[in-house]
Amino acid sequence: MYQSKAWTFGLFIVAWLCHSLLLIGAQNPITNPEEVRALRAIKSSLIDPNGNLSDWDRGDPCTSNWTAVFCYTTTLDDGYLHVQRLVLLHMNLSGTLSPELGRLSNLKILDFMWNNISGSIPKEIGSITSLELLLLNGNQLTGPLPEQLGYLPNLDRIQIDQNQISGPLPKSFANLNKTKHFHMNNNLISGQIPPELSRLSSLVHFLLDNNNLSGYLPEEFFKLPNLQILQLDNNNFNGTTIPANYSKMSKLLKLSLRNCSLQGPIPDFSQIPNLLYLDLSSNQLNGTIPLDRFFENITTILLSHNRLTGAIPSNFSVSNLHDLQRLSIANNLLSGTVPSFIWENRALRGMEKLTVELQNNKLSNITFTGTAYLPPNVTVWLRGNPLCSDSKLAQFCVSQPKDNNNSQSSTNNTSVCPAQACLPPYEYSPTSPVDCFCASPLFVEYRLKSPGFSDFRRYGHMFEKFLTSTLNLFHYQLYVDSFVWEEGPRLGMQLKFFPVYDAENSTHVFNRSEIQRIFDMFTSWEIKNFDIFGPYEIISFSLLGFYKDDGANSPSSGLSKGALAGLVLGTIAGAVTLSAVVILLIMRMHAGNYHSLPRRHHSSTCSIKIAGLKDFTYREMAVATNNFEKSTQVGEGGYGKVYKGILADGTVVAIKRAQEGSLQGVKEFLTEIEFLSRLHHQNLVSLIGYCDEESEQMLVYEFMSNGTLRDHLSVSDIEGTVPGHVSTVVKGTPGYVDPEYILTRKLTDKSDVYSLGVVFLELLTGKLPISHGKNIVREVNVECKSGMIFSAIDGRMGSYPPKCVVKFLNLALKCCENKTDARPSMAEVDRELESIWHMMPDSDIRSASPMVTNSEKVATPPSSSSIVKDSYVSSEISAIELVSGVIPSITPR
Repeated sequence: MYQSKAWTFGLFIVAWLCHSLLLIGAQNPITNPEEVRALRAIKSSLIDPNGNLSDWDRGDPCTSNWTAVFCYTTTLDDGYLHVQRLVLLHMNLSGTLSPELGRLSNLKILDFMWNNISGSIPKEIGSITSLELLLLNGNQLTGPLPEQLGYLPNLDRIQIDQNQISGPLPKSFANLNKTKHFHMNNNLISGQIPPELSRLSSLVHFLLDNNNLSGYLPEEFFKLPNLQILQLDNNNFNGTTIPANYSKMSKLLKLSLRNCSLQGPIPDFSQIPNLLYLDLSSNQLNGTIPLDRFFENITTILLSHNRLTGAIPSNFSVSNLHDLQRLSIANNLLSGTVPSFIWENRALRGMEKLTVELQNNKLSNITFTGTAYLPPNVTVWLRGNPLCSDSKLAQFCVSQPKDNNNSQSSTNNTSVCPAQACLPPYEYSPTSPVDCFCASPLFVEYRLKSPGFSDFRRYGHMFEKFLTSTLNLFHYQLYVDSFVWEEGPRLGMQLKFFPVYDAENSTHVFNRSEIQRIFDMFTSWEIKNFDIFGPYEIISFSLLGFYKDDGANSPSSGLSKGALAGLVLGTIAGAVTLSAVVILLIMRMHAGNYHSLPRRHHSSTCSIKIAGLKDFTYREMAVATNNFEKSTQVGEGGYGKVYKGILADGTVVAIKRAQEGSLQGVKEFLTEIEFLSRLHHQNLVSLIGYCDEESEQMLVYEFMSNGTLRDHLSVSDIEGTVPGHVSTVVKGTPGYVDPEYILTRKLTDKSDVYSLGVVFLELLTGKLPISHGKNIVREVNVECKSGMIFSAIDGRMGSYPPKCVVKFLNLALKCCENKTDARPSMAEVDRELESIWHMMPDSDIRSASPMVTNSEKVATPPSSSSIVKDSYVSSEISAIELVSGVIPSITPR
């Protein structure tokens, strides 16, 4: 009965093991032929003067890594690879968009931003039901918007701004239930805004300024539950009014209706709790300014160039609006006294400023509650009012100059650094933690499309902190080289990203995987919106200097996943090893109860020969190890001791000699050997032969001279002296053994899960399972609970997607739960590994070649029957082989 249970569990592990191997070892797939033809048709309709798409005529789009083509990492149900993203940002392309785009049926991102493409938007794009981002802004596109675009069920963002699109907004757009961002400004779109768009429950940003819209503002828009920005400047709504129920838009952050031919009163917006920016200027609004208080964090109130009457209300006081940057109520019909409480006692920090524009009204006097002098950085304009006849108020009545102060350009010079010390393309990193740090930056042209402020300088530090934390960079790695307000108003920026300062690294450049990671986050819109900054757009991602060979104007789609890809492959290899160990441990434990004999009286009488393995004599083993001399011992575990031996033909081997308590019956021992003889994997050392005589059971492996996986994870100068061997009371290496097994001496189907979790933690941290009396599971748990999750990660991993590492770490800790029932099953571990694999950034993992050769195999670690070589190699089992060392991805089973 005991044997039966052991074998049942063993077969389960073997099934899981084979599944993991098959995921890696399948034949390399190709891209769906229909999509290949579509891509070639797309290229033929484009004019590519810089030759950016020259590789679109060679090989396979996914496996040959065509520029700007990003593919899924696994095949779909049809067995083919499919295109996931087309990112042709800022490539100087012209020509037209091919209708064949519609054949990319699994596309998620279609990006042609900032080119010179003309013609119309193909209606066939409306058939790409998987599409999430449609990014066509900054081209010369003409014609109407196709109705078919309204039937894209997964569309999150449509950006067609800065084209010459004409015609009305299709009513079919009311079907875009998942669309959050409508960016259609700076076109020729005309007609009435369809009231049906009020059904767009997910809509966050509605930007249609600078078009030819007419009709009226749909009052139904107050039903939009998540609308944050409504920006319709420079349209013509024919003298209609602002619907009073717009005051019920509880999520609204910005309302901009400048120069829209609106009339009537200003609604009471005091019910909008988070309003930051209000622009109703250059209309024909009349009546008085509402007396109710605005949201206290409002930064900008623009009501100039209307027909407003009455007095300036008290709700503009500093005590009510402590974040106010600009108040403009000039060029109206306001009368009465100017209250100085608008600016008095205003405490401005650094380069913050407050501008109050009251010129060209009918204001007759100023009532000062304190001094008549303006606080620093406060400007008040009153020219064109009757009060300017009083010479005492001359300081308020001068002409208003053009504001050139809200832009900035930095020269990157610092007085403490020697001139010309950084040779191009290096330059000084202005915000580095050390002076005169020369590095090669990435250049990104970036723009805030609808910010919620008038003066960026107050929010500059907040912006840097927000952007670097989102990109998982240190604050000092970002430098805002310059910023300038553009028509809109929009805020254009020139950003420089510097590599991490490393005193031991003299190159001071980004590696390719880090470039790809940053590029992907920008172009996949993984940088979430921050209320005050509003939506952003990337204009260009320039690869200059050392980076110019990494692509034309954007990184190649074939950049490697780097450290994390190796980590996951290493995980699978570790899972293979531990699975085999557990099978053998169970078989030994149960079978040994019935078949083991006293060591000195047992002798093999079995004549079975196993193909491909040599049956060594005891004498051969003794000669090879100089009679098992202690100096030849390289390891020790629960199974027994491991010796380095030299056979008669000069072959160096690792000989695992079972101790007396680990001996099995003859039949069980040979069954184990037969199983191991069939197990082939490039991450496992090969079994050469065995010895079963003179009361001895020994396994003979190829010897790995370059050290163990542990040696490469824990170098001695960090951890201290790494012991040559370990000893243990229970069977198994300390640190890997299930705590419940130590207490109960009972193995369960979750015991190997615990051991696997420890290997996961080793791979993540580079630490030993037990070091200086500290247990890796306990130490990592403490760091995570204290909020220092990333401090646990091995610094030598380089760049990695944080969300993937967090999931991997959580999986490892779940595997290492003390209670058996709290751990996942091996099948659940397998599924979670697949999930993490699919989350990783798309890159050329399929072309990752093995990083070791047969002459570079790593040494024998203690106690494993099958031993891990390296964490980033391709694999094989039996007749399943890889083609050209390629690591493919296939549909999960």
